[in-house]
Amino acid sequence: MKKVPLPKVATAAEVIESPLPAQIQEALGELVGAAREGLLALSVGVGLGVVHELMEAEVTEVVGPKGKHNPDRTAKRHGHEDGSMTLGGRRVPVSRPRMRTADDEHELPVTTYEYFADRDPLTRAVMDRMLAGVSTRKFAQAGEPVGSDVEDASTTTSKSSVSEMFIASTRTALGELMGRRLDDIRLAVMMLDGLEIAERTHVVALAITTEGVKIPLGLWEGSTENARLVGLLLADLVDRGLDPEQAILFVIDGGKALRRAIRDVFGEHALVHRCHRHKERNITDLLPERDREQVRVRLRAAWSLTDHELARERLQLLASELDQTWPDAARSLHEGLEETLTLTRLGITGQLAKTLCSTNPCESMIEIVRHTQRNVKRWHDGDMRKRWTAAGMLEAEQQFRRIIGYRDLAKLVTAIERHPTPHNPARLDHTKVAEPATV
Repeated sequence: MKKVPLPKVATAAEVIESPLPAQIQEALGELVGAAREGLLALSVGVGLGVVHELMEAEVTEVVGPKGKHNPDRTAKRHGHEDGSMTLGGRRVPVSRPRMRTADDEHELPVTTYEYFADRDPLTRAVMDRMLAGVSTRKFAQAGEPVGSDVEDASTTTSKSSVSEMFIASTRTALGELMGRRLDDIRLAVMMLDGLEIAERTHVVALAITTEGVKIPLGLWEGSTENARLVGLLLADLVDRGLDPEQAILFVIDGGKALRRAIRDVFGEHALVHRCHRHKERNITDLLPERDREQVRVRLRAAWSLTDHELARERLQLLASELDQTWPDAARSLHEGLEETLTLTRLGITGQLAKTLCSTNPCESMIEIVRHTQRNVKRWHDGDMRKRWTAAGMLEAEQQFRRIIGYRDLAKLVTAIERHPTPHNPARLDHTKVAEPATV
């Protein structure tokens, strides 16, 4: 090992007393000051310095180094001007360099500035914070500290600026939701449900593809959940490319308006499954407290059976018993009884049956929509309600996962396609031998 000469070795005391160059001390002081204001403040301060260096490096690459004349140059420097870019959820002022062609015909773009000046990060920050419940007044306070210098010079964090950006973002979200093309989407299930906002009704549609992916399809607003309103929504889906002939199972809460609209748009024999949870609630609400649990247990036991005929017999027996004691509950059970057994009739069991037996997937989306709207105090017009609902539905989509039991969706589609209709009453039973025609 080579020994270090004695004169080159310094003691700890000498190192401490040895001053650093002034430029390094100044830079370290700025970093320490920014770090005291928060990690983001440090990052923003460093980021601004890096951006300025990148812009100047791009200009040097195009124009050439300063102070060196180049007779063959194609561009030249043209000073600086004020600009801004998004850093830390704020618009921060920067001094951007300019370039022009050597013949002074036109200005050349600084690609680095155009990239960092994009407003999308700020727009996304506004959308995320507003949907998270942050008010326009507290938007700037909700962000992490970016340093006093940047904070004092930043813009677009005022109440009016944030409000304008949010309106524009939610209007874009509404257009995206209602403009989605459905030509290449193969659906297996469609769930429909209603959402009350400021004494108005939004009917929302959620699709489940054959791969188990959940997709918000759209919404329509009306005074009530009526057949015309639902029909407009379904007709709009068809206009956007949804094939009404494909095998789809409709899962609804039991509203007559929903059932009528499905029949009008998709035909008399469209397969509909009634939500078990809604039907159970409708029945037990008509019973005294002492009888509710017993009836609830019998309903769930019947719906859990895999034998369609046996399940129907159990439900009919329960309905006949209720006819003697609580006729209103019996009428509720009789109404749509067969449609509560659609999945059983199609032979769908296991995890997929548990997922599709109720409108819970759609209800989960609606709960997220309600959560994003929880701090809205005043609704001004229908456009505002629809914008917020559309933004909430797209926010929910980001949290979606494939449904439990999605591997059995192919079986569901096949069962729907084979389900008998008046045009082909025997297609469910391929083993049935056709009888000879009589003359």
